[in-house]
Amino acid sequence: MNVGVQRGAIAAVQVLGLAVWFSMSAVVPGLRDDWGLTAGGAVWLTASVQFGFVAGAVTSATLNLADRVPPQRLLAASAAAAAACTVVLALVADRPAVAVPLRFLTGLFLAGVYPTGMKLMASWSGSAGRGRTMGVLIAALTLGSTLPHLIAGVGSLPWRHVLLAAAAAGLTGSVVALLFVRPGPHAAPAAPARNPRYALTMFTERGPRLANLGYFGHMWELYALWTWIPSFLLATDTARALPGSVEVTVFLTMGLGGAAGCLLGGWAADRFGRPPAALAALCVSGLCCLLSPLLFHAPPLLLLAFCTLWGAAVIADSGVFSTSLSEVADHRYIGTALTGQTAIGFALTVVTIQLTPLLADAIGWRHAFLLLAPGPLAGALAMRAFGNAAPAAVRPGAS
Repeated sequence: MNVGVQRGAIAAVQVLGLAVWFSMSAVVPGLRDDWGLTAGGAVWLTASVQFGFVAGAVTSATLNLADRVPPQRLLAASAAAAAACTVVLALVADRPAVAVPLRFLTGLFLAGVYPTGMKLMASWSGSAGRGRTMGVLIAALTLGSTLPHLIAGVGSLPWRHVLLAAAAAGLTGSVVALLFVRPGPHAAPAAPARNPRYALTMFTERGPRLANLGYFGHMWELYALWTWIPSFLLATDTARALPGSVEVTVFLTMGLGGAAGCLLGGWAADRFGRPPAALAALCVSGLCCLLSPLLFHAPPLLLLAFCTLWGAAVIADSGVFSTSLSEVADHRYIGTALTGQTAIGFALTVVTIQLTPLLADAIGWRHAFLLLAPGPLAGALAMRAFGNAAPAAVRPGAS
């Protein structure tokens, strides 16, 4: 089957299947009116998805599902189940107590969409072009994650309709996965036996350990920024002067800007090596964390440009970490390694998602994102060490 068609199909499943991820974050204003939703309630609507993702990823890693079940079937079933949870929420939920368990289940099933998609995409690329290939996959994740903001901002739909639209996208992604997606020629053979410990024992190996540490620093920043950038923008002096609504601005800066950053990061990983590409992105996004208080009162166009740069840098290295781990981990358990990596990384996101609004309540949104700066710094130190110890395949100029 044509390589380009397969990569496109896998990317399409990620865009469509992950549309339900931030669907509740995109409709928080409507929920404040209908449910009297508090800031704490809004936190749990996002954090419950992350908890669910971690639970799903741990289960998958323990059972080695990504290495033992045909990945296209796991991908299709997971996307359909996550979409079904969103449909039920849209039709019956009338308070956070009902919504939070459904959001937990949504995250649980999404753990079968994202890591499985990474394994499938890696199977359609050799080492020389894997950075760009993974960049395409993470660009798809970025667009899918921000798609509900576009739906909410452009259509002015009731919040239940926004959720149903996101769920319809997820169900479509499931069908695409089942009908069109297949493993590629670079797929590792099925794992010979269950080895759930590999999700942890990989940390005894220097290469996987450093690649994971870089990823964890990246995750400390990423999802807290994606979750709370609408609140940051709404608190600025120029919120009403931004082009379009705040929701549209989030899609333009975090979505389209992020997708462009993923493609650039993937190209840089193949051209200059994995560690330099990750280091550059981590340094830029960390600098954006530190500069965010200074840009809080910036004119609309300058603020838009700053957020676009930040949106590109904060996600540009995500595919680089996945690529790096896929090249240094035991090839029999790549799916388990990637699932374990994401499980721990997403557990970290719960911390910053919870802490960021608490800090904003204490000192204001202007300085709240300073909390995120230590993550990129720690990740940069890990990737610098990884560069010194990396195998030839991931060093500058290897491609």
